[in-house]
Amino acid sequence: MAAAPAHDYLIKLMFVGNGMTGKSSLLLRYADDVFTQSYIATIGIDFKVKNIEFNEKRVKLQMWDTSGQERFRQITRTYFRGTKGAIFVYDITNENSFKQIGQWINDFKESVPDAVMVVVGNKCDLENARVVGTEQGQSFADEHGCKFMETSASDNVNVNEMIMELTEEILSKIEGGE
Repeated sequence: MAAAPAHDYLIKLMFVGNGMTGKSSLLLRYADDVFTQSYIATIGIDFKVKNIEFNEKRVKLQMWDTSGQERFRQITRTYFRGTKGAIFVYDITNENSFKQIGQWINDFKESVPDAVMVVVGNKCDLENARVVGTEQGQSFADEHGCKFMETSASDNVNVNEMIMELTEEILSKIEGGE
């Protein structure tokens, strides 16, 4: 007799966006509740697993942190398959990272047209260095049919909420038979 699975749902999430936007920091803050100022570029791809209880269901989150470096872009695309949700991260203090989000979304939608997506303006703790306004981020997300949120991995602002809202929408789609 086979043992019962340790989880009711397995959900694969991708953190996508340019380098230096804080994707790894967001992942570490959520998965391990840690933040470090030291920066080590993600080479290719990295991932963490976290088991959570959500609406009386056991959910295993597989969270994939992609490299934002152009030379790894093709490799990153190969990991999109099977993804239920994507977090497109830009740095509110870096306009170029914001401008690139559209291309990341297009690349992602080619592989996974039905995933739940959220656009995240990270580093909202750096308000005095902001170059991308909240309204710009919200408008962009609306245009692309995505949720929008601003976060700070260093100050732990909206990090858990970002994952919980994404998880809730994904489970709603799964349980609704979409």
